[in-house]
Amino acid sequence: MKEVYDFLKKCKTYFLATVDGDQPRVRPFGTIDLFEGRLYIQTGKVKNVSRQMQDNPKVEICAFDGDQWLRVAATVVRDDRIEAKQHMLDAYPVLQEWYKADDDNTEVLYLKDATATFYSFTTEPRVIRF
Repeated sequence: MKEVYDFLKKCKTYFLATVDGDQPRVRPFGTIDLFEGRLYIQTGKVKNVSRQMQDNPKVEICAFDGDQWLRVAATVVRDDRIEAKQHMLDAYPVLQEWYKADDDNTEVLYLKDATATFYSFTTEPRVIRF
């Protein structure tokens, strides 16, 4: 899982895919955090992406570093604990302009039953599950 975290941090931006009814939705994300042995993402509960993940918690993440790319298929689980939210906000201080650990909007979700696959044009795919 640390390798997946390191790759996503290096890329800075990854793309998160959700389902909205029968329509896929993809948008850039930039938050990734390791907390208590889990990989977390962050958003706001008022956003459509939050509603989509609550309606269907299956997501995919895709990132590319110029040489290889990563796809992560997982189920997201909301963690409403202040500690989890604060850990994310401490990792991304710029977010504290818009989010607070104790507000009703900040949402952190961890990846569960994840399958991460690293790909490149020169090597065989490599799978990590967590």
